[in-house]
Amino acid sequence: MHFEIIGDIQEIETIAVGSSIRELAQLQERFGQGRWRKLKGSATVQLFDGTIRLAEIHWYEAHGIGKRRLKIKRFLD
Repeated sequence: MHFEIIGDIQEIETIAVGSSIRELAQLQERFGQGRWRKLKGSATVQLFDGTIRLAEIHWYEAHGIGKRRLKIKRFLD
């Protein structure tokens, strides 16, 4: 699903760190070594068709690499 985050991500929580991440090997292979964390938060998103909705977002992040593989987990509105 293609989307764009509008504004800031709120209520950010860490879900997993390091070896607790199932996709750690793929993340390190594709984006490089780092202290990878899986996070979640809520944000207002604009979908490809122009619809604006509140959604729960999940993503991976490492220092110096940034946010990767953002996805909408569910809609909150």
